Amino acid sequence: MIAVRPAARADARAWLEMRHDLWPEASVEEHAGEIEEFLAGRSAEPLAVLVAADETGSLVGFAELSIRPFAEGCDSSRVAYLEGWFVAAAARRRGVGRRLVEAAEAWARAQGCRELASDSSPGNTASLAAHRAVGFADAGLIQCHRKEL
Repeated sequence: MIAVRPAARADARAWLEMRHDLWPEASVEEHAGEIEEFLAGRSAEPLAVLVAADETGSLVGFAELSIRPFAEGCDSSRVAYLEGWFVAAAARRRGVGRRLVEAAEAWARAQGCRELASDSSPGNTASLAAHRAVGFADAGLIQCHRKEL
């Protein structure tokens, strides 16, 4: 049985490992700093972090959530956003991701949001399939640009 609940300080190490697996381009130190900021109540984003624990109490997934003023393909002006969504490889295809998204939806409704949005890299077929499996619809594909000043 998978239990989904808000992240707590005791979850920091496992959350850090999974977060680094999801976003390896950031250093462990960067992730640890962001986690500490969240746990100390000093971060603007994420607004909420949900973790999934298996029957032994080990963390097997997480979802980081925020609220954005808009999101591609959404109609409302206050959109719950799934900033990060991860399930450990050994726990995939067991409904963990679905449970995390269901909990994220409940959180979003409690915040007064009518839509939940997310994104993934265009070539990430596993993420695309996972999003579709839990009911997300494609909202378009954009190419982002930046220029240093």
